[in-house]
Amino acid sequence: MQQEFLFSGFGGQGVMFAGQLLAYAAMSEGFEVTWIPSYGPEMRGGTAHCFVVISDVPIGSPIVRQPKVAIVFNIPSFEKYESLVAAEGLLARDASLIAASSQRTDITELAVPATEMADELGNTRLANVVMMGALLIARPIMPLEAIERMLDEHIPSHRRELLGLNVEALHKGADFAADLVKI
Repeated sequence: MQQEFLFSGFGGQGVMFAGQLLAYAAMSEGFEVTWIPSYGPEMRGGTAHCFVVISDVPIGSPIVRQPKVAIVFNIPSFEKYESLVAAEGLLARDASLIAASSQRTDITELAVPATEMADELGNTRLANVVMMGALLIARPIMPLEAIERMLDEHIPSHRRELLGLNVEALHKGADFAADLVKI
């Protein structure tokens, strides 16, 4: 099993943190992992992205040309990466910020109003964790508890007070995606 993930959005939306969180959780579950961030001028409001590769065998290359899963948080990311998602892949988008839908018939699209859901929790910056919860229902490669453990271990000390809200956001996203799967 090998899964390639792309996380993309504006700098400040927690794209890098979401990718790191998934990578750390996968390592804790015994998987081989690579995490490749893209820093540079996009850190201050432009489009930032990172790639995560998770595998049960050694990873031959961290380069990802057609991710099996793309998680996009803004319109420029949707426009840039929607066509690159591998056939039979998953495109998860923050439907609060991206009204457009994919016209592709060879991928699954998961529209999660993540920013709106995070706002309901009192902090729009939790949208990345809402999306993570939804992602792990749509692609259950590891249990939500692995992400919870990594949140506890990797939330910076100056954001520790947000641990409970992050766990709540994770489950809110998972519940949203689980309801879609039931339909």
